[in-house]
Amino acid sequence: MPRKILLTLLAIFGCASSHGQQPDSGTTPAPTPATPPANKESFHIYLLMGQSNMAGRDIRQLASQVDNPQVLALDMDGKWIVARDPLHPPQGRTVPGAGPGIPFALAMLKAEQKITIGLIPCAVGGSPLKDWVKGAEHYDKALIRARLAAQVGVIKGVLWHQGETDSAKKDTAESYELRLGTMFKDLRQDLRLPNLPIVVGQLGDFLTPDKQPYAETVRGTLRHIPTAMADVGYADSAGLTDKGDKLHFSAEAAKELGARYAKAMLSLQRK
Repeated sequence: MPRKILLTLLAIFGCASSHGQQPDSGTTPAPTPATPPANKESFHIYLLMGQSNMAGRDIRQLASQVDNPQVLALDMDGKWIVARDPLHPPQGRTVPGAGPGIPFALAMLKAEQKITIGLIPCAVGGSPLKDWVKGAEHYDKALIRARLAAQVGVIKGVLWHQGETDSAKKDTAESYELRLGTMFKDLRQDLRLPNLPIVVGQLGDFLTPDKQPYAETVRGTLRHIPTAMADVGYADSAGLTDKGDKLHFSAEAAKELGARYAKAMLSLQRK
């Protein structure tokens, strides 16, 4: 699909630039425009999909970031910029923070230093799995953005971190594995990448039974699906702490989770 049509579709979906809605324009540097490498094969693209723990919610370390020109992000206008947290746009009054995406990319660069990483932020805080299945809003947006990015690079994998919302009800938790597996199959088919590596991240140990009573059911799915589907990896969250709200990873935990995503992704890619 031509780039002009893809950009038009992004506009129809009502996407606003993730870096055009900064909560504090006085302290947050403007995004740095970037140009993907001329060699398409050296531009490795990864989709960041799921809900708030993929986007990140801890804002305490944002000011200490150091940009890396080999890690780019596709903003919500379909333009490439040097990646900087928050990668995702605000949701109303909710300010995104440091997620696992950039730490993942930096870990991938350590394994292969001559490439450039392109991140496609797609996560939406609080989103249930039903909004990520084929034909649903978040799935369709992610697909459009992936196809746009694939014009200048090679899609190498997907990071998935979602399930907190589906842990609130018995029926959504018990049907989670079937629905997630179907979505992964649809995504691979729609991207024409039947062996696309996908890494799922585990829910935090700190979730509370009163708000996520069926979290262990979803955790079981996330542990099991890599054994049930080919080319699916697993990033454990054991020992990672929350930012104090019993729901979201701290910035340090998100950094470690990103490294665990990279380890799992590299394992898949080396098979």
